[in-house]
Amino acid sequence: MNAATSHSATPKASVQTPLLSVRDLSVSYGGIQAVKALSLDLFEGELVSLIGANGAGKTTTLKAICGLLSPSAGEVRYLGQPIQGQGAWDLVAQGLVMVPEGRGIFTRMTIDENLRMGAYLRKDAQIESDMAAVYQRFPRLKERHKQLAGTLSGGEQQMLAMGRALLARPKLLLLDEPSMGLAPIMVDLIFEVIREVSQQGVTVLLVEQNAQRALQMADRAYVLDSGEVVLQGAASELLGNPQVQAAYLGV
Repeated sequence: MNAATSHSATPKASVQTPLLSVRDLSVSYGGIQAVKALSLDLFEGELVSLIGANGAGKTTTLKAICGLLSPSAGEVRYLGQPIQGQGAWDLVAQGLVMVPEGRGIFTRMTIDENLRMGAYLRKDAQIESDMAAVYQRFPRLKERHKQLAGTLSGGEQQMLAMGRALLARPKLLLLDEPSMGLAPIMVDLIFEVIREVSQQGVTVLLVEQNAQRALQMADRAYVLDSGEVVLQGAASELLGNPQVQAAYLGV
């Protein structure tokens, strides 16, 4: 895919400071440069998708943003401030929360205990009401709230991982492959929850193997190839882009 750019800024982008701004980000594993001078912006309330083939650098980008990897170059700014060097726990306290690929649940803890870990850094009085809201969104979790998380199905574990993230009250939610390995009916449920969370005002950066579904629900999108942004723009425009269709949509 050629390193072309198809960018149409949203109206909000022209008047707001980005909630998240990444500039010239590079990340290396040993001698391998996984991300190369990557730049992207997210504005408050947006749902932005990051798509690309396996190995394109999508997960590495998310991990560098949320403090799980140290960039070799570049800058990440969140809420207008540089955040390099801060631990993931510091960023969670500031509302930057990630649901990792593979869910990352605590398998030997109950559903209830996993959810409460999402609120570990909170001191406010709304934790119980937020727990109730998660159980209302995922009634299957409520039915089994004393069950060990490791005994859940893949779809139930994904519900739990997302519910735990919501208990942290995110301003910016990073989602890494939330539909991976799930049955179609569960994929529909997870995407509906993502849509609802976005509509409630949470800014979302979505990495997703199902590029068509990701583009259909996103406001904007970035396409990564070999660690570089090669296309960006309105998600609706990228859906109709012949390069994207050929490479990621099977058209």
